Amino acid sequence: MLEKTFEPQAAEPRLYAQWEESGLFAPRAAKPTDGAADAYSIVIPPPNVTGSLHIGHALNNTLQDILARYHRMKGKAVLWLPGTDHAGIATQMVVERQMAAAGNIGRREMGRDAFIEKVWEWKAESGGTIVRQLRRLGASCDWSRERFTLDEGLNAAVRKVFVKLHQDGLIYRDKRLVNWDPHFQTAISDLEVEQREQDGHYWHFAYPLADGVTYEHPVAFDEDGKATEFETRGFIVVATTRPETMLGDTGVAVHPEDERYKGLVGKEVILPITGRRIPIVADDYADPTKGSGAVKITPAHDFNDFGVGKRAGLAALNVMDAFARITNEDVPEIPAELVGLDRFAARKAIVARAEEENWLREIEKTKHVVPHGDRSGVVIEPWLTDQWYVDAHTLAQPALKAVEDGETVFEPKSYEKIYFEWLRNIEPWCISRQLWWGHRIPAWYGPNGEIYVAETEEDAREQALADYDSEVVLTQDEDVLDTWFSSALWPFSTMGWPEKTEDLERFYPTSDLVTAADIIFFWVARMMMMGQHFMGEVPFKRVIINGLVRDEKGQKMSKSKGNVIDPLGIIDELGADPLRFTMAILSGTRDIKLSKQRIEGYRNFGTKLWNAARFSQMNEAKRVDGFDPATVEQTINRWIRGELTKAERAVSDAIEGGRFDDAAGALYRFVWNVFCDWYLELAKPVFNGADEAAKAETRAMTAWTIDQTLKLLHPVMPYITEELWAELGKEGPARESLLIGAEWPVLPDAFVDASAEAEIGWLVDIVGEIRALRAEMNVPPSAKPPLAFVAPDAVTAERIARHRDLLLTLGRVSEITVAEAAPAGAVTFVSGGTTAALSLAGIIDLTAERVRLEKEIAVFESDIGHVNKKLGNPNFVSRAAPEVVDEQRAKLAEAEEGKAKMQAALARLDAMAGA
Repeated sequence: MLEKTFEPQAAEPRLYAQWEESGLFAPRAAKPTDGAADAYSIVIPPPNVTGSLHIGHALNNTLQDILARYHRMKGKAVLWLPGTDHAGIATQMVVERQMAAAGNIGRREMGRDAFIEKVWEWKAESGGTIVRQLRRLGASCDWSRERFTLDEGLNAAVRKVFVKLHQDGLIYRDKRLVNWDPHFQTAISDLEVEQREQDGHYWHFAYPLADGVTYEHPVAFDEDGKATEFETRGFIVVATTRPETMLGDTGVAVHPEDERYKGLVGKEVILPITGRRIPIVADDYADPTKGSGAVKITPAHDFNDFGVGKRAGLAALNVMDAFARITNEDVPEIPAELVGLDRFAARKAIVARAEEENWLREIEKTKHVVPHGDRSGVVIEPWLTDQWYVDAHTLAQPALKAVEDGETVFEPKSYEKIYFEWLRNIEPWCISRQLWWGHRIPAWYGPNGEIYVAETEEDAREQALADYDSEVVLTQDEDVLDTWFSSALWPFSTMGWPEKTEDLERFYPTSDLVTAADIIFFWVARMMMMGQHFMGEVPFKRVIINGLVRDEKGQKMSKSKGNVIDPLGIIDELGADPLRFTMAILSGTRDIKLSKQRIEGYRNFGTKLWNAARFSQMNEAKRVDGFDPATVEQTINRWIRGELTKAERAVSDAIEGGRFDDAAGALYRFVWNVFCDWYLELAKPVFNGADEAAKAETRAMTAWTIDQTLKLLHPVMPYITEELWAELGKEGPARESLLIGAEWPVLPDAFVDASAEAEIGWLVDIVGEIRALRAEMNVPPSAKPPLAFVAPDAVTAERIARHRDLLLTLGRVSEITVAEAAPAGAVTFVSGGTTAALSLAGIIDLTAERVRLEKEIAVFESDIGHVNKKLGNPNFVSRAAPEVVDEQRAKLAEAEEGKAKMQAALARLDAMAGA
């Protein structure tokens, strides 16, 4: 007999160990009859080796595991390939902090080789945390194939790709703007930049026009916006939030159609402090409606300005060093007192001088978004520096065409727009990082600055011999590659490329990729580019985009808000299954509103299943060798067979379509609403009856249905289903395998029995209406009102006779009669073409009930009026957070539905009183 409750804390480690020992996580052996459709593969989005399991990981990996377990049970050779990312900047930071906390010397004092050795030591000791945590979630990855983006095999693949792209002219070295982190002194990707809104200022500076040039500037306007007054000016006003960058200004831009400045285009201004002459240029980037309409241009320290500078032929002058201190290397005119100052100290000094020299016209307070390094927390500086780049535009063209032609599809399809938008406007990809931990760039420099790109230093030396008569000292590039570079090769490098391996032959291209929307650009698009360039095929046939998990109010989770849900804490307390089921059933929206209460609710779902299995055991429902569900005769058994078949279709179709919420919803409805609430209730009289043949059939059918249900539910809730499979397998024929290795149910259409469905459907509808009426009319639970069927036809009369006992028990009615008309004091209802009447006279107090219903209607009307007032306020709708507005709309719909129900009950009450 099953224990009273399922104890996940004890069962989960034991069950996971059984799965691993079984070898079923690995793909099954190839068969001679296997075709492409017999393999299913998916690569895990590699989490950072420094990471711990967060709720986003829980969502993403639950969905992948559902796919892997489902296709495994469908008989396919399944490869779910796991691994971790070396996470350059994050890992280097963790180890440096650890060294500092231990009082050790810094990495620069330690030296590169010794520091790298230290990082590998850390990885060996602490780098497996997230992999262990994924096991706790139930992830059925093939751990024997686990990869690391910095392991030797992937390192070889990265070197080969770099060299080949360089040979193809698709990797090159260039001086361009990058996101520069002055703390870590490295370029970082856009994904590593955190945009923070903060208070700041616009400083309005007057740049004097050169050569005594003046112009008439409008200062007053009529109602039509036409200038009516002018003043003569010998300066042009620009505004900036970063005064320190003015030292590198090389132009002032105005819009070509701006009448105020048309006559100044081509003229020059004298840049304050440096005295340098810089031109006024026309460019669409300048917005006539913002500020003065004139914009200072600093190509070396602003991404937009860099573009203007390119178009206008302006010089790009660096005025900061790698630490974001003022330097005069490119601009000798910078005064000595500013050189060496931190950028923010220089800002104060420049503003003070502007005020002193009277070219500061205004200080305007503003709120603006400032980029910060997500790891360092310091303000990011756009900085002009020599870096390695990939010609992403060229590589993007096949990647675009593949999605346009449907070789790879996105689910939901709307995400294709994001993919297209980015690839059609793609910029060169900066792939070099000024770090030590990572794939070191395979490029060597000769004594005269020549660059030799090769897979090994030996190959580089051979190249150098073409330029020199003898061996020369070569110096390898100090930089490492962007982490996303190695990740872009993940689908094929993890399967052994550049070698022609059996895994590549069998599992590439992969079937699905499950990932988040925020890395469509950084990872998905780049895998598409690299996969097509090096493999000649797309890396995956379908991309399933999962939503973002937020708190129950729709707010983004953050430690500072205290609203983070820790998945490991949930697993410790409630088990992995409720968390997984919650992730699945909520996965159909872009923003998933999650609360611990929701997860607890789905724990109750698991408990319901456990109790149903226990109830079945208590009623001797055991698996019978040779039982054939096609031969059952009892109506309830033919009905549940059909309901199970429909559930199997719904679950299979939903998982195949990547609609995990629909799959979980179908499972919930079948297990809770159909099997537990109805079938087992309908089976009770059979279990307790004297018809031994009916009893034996129903017991066998119950056991068979539970077995099939466990299979359907296993991909979503693997632990409790595996435990039940083992426990229930102790009776009846021996199990052939663990549940993880069982065959997915494929039930024939003939299992759906229309007559059984109609009959049991009629019974369920009648009882459902009675229960709804009892709740609506506030009938006490202990009361048993009489039920009368009004003028039933012959088919209905037969059904009433067959199911009289069930109607009495499930409907909680005292008697069942047939009448030509509804009795006085009865509430009538129609269900499935049958008219029935529930006699409530003397059971409920009509006056008190009227008062109650009118009060509830008044409450709903008050709520509706309150919410309508909010939603009718344009300021509220435009300024409130979208999730707040959605919450109010949901409240309105709920109140309107509640009011309609109460009004219907009141109408019934009136009809009853009138009778």
